Amino acid sequence: MGSFVLERMIAAPLERVFALSLDVGVHVDSMTAHDERIADGVRSGRMAEGDTVTWDARHFGIRFRMTSLVFDVDEPHAFSDRQIRGPFAEFRHRHTFSSIPADTTPGGHGTLMRDEIEFRSPFGPVGRIVDAVVMRRHLVRLIEQRNDTLAAQAEQS
Repeated sequence: MGSFVLERMIAAPLERVFALSLDVGVHVDSMTAHDERIADGVRSGRMAEGDTVTWDARHFGIRFRMTSLVFDVDEPHAFSDRQIRGPFAEFRHRHTFSSIPADTTPGGHGTLMRDEIEFRSPFGPVGRIVDAVVMRRHLVRLIEQRNDTLAAQAEQS
C-alpha cells in the first residue's frame, strides 16, 4: 500500500484549523483546478462523525466519483476519512492537529496540521506500479493544494 505524511504549520488557532478541515466548501475551493464538486451527501458546511460526501472531479482528464466517510472525530485534535466507494481499492486519510508554541507563529496562535494518507489502486501489480510512478506524486500535490487553501483561509483575520 502507498502512503505519505505531510505536515504544515498554520498561524491560526487549533479550533479554527480543525473546523475548516471539515468544511466541504473549503475542500471544493481547494480543488477548483480539478473542477471538483459535490455530487451527493453533505453539500455545505462542516462534516461530522458518520457523514458522507461524494466528490466528483477531473483527474488525468477523466471524471471520477469518490464517496468518503468521516469517522473517529476527536474535536479539535483529529478525524479520519476513508473511501467507501470510488476509484481506489483502498484510501484512508488521518488528519491530526496540535497547538504549537505561541512564539513560533505570527499573532501568537499556531497549529501543526498533519495528514497521513494510505492508498492502493486497483488491479494488483499494475496498480502498485501506478501508485509508485504516478499516484503518490499526484496525491501529494492534491493534499498540498488543499492545505494551501485551508491555511490561507485559517490565517485570515
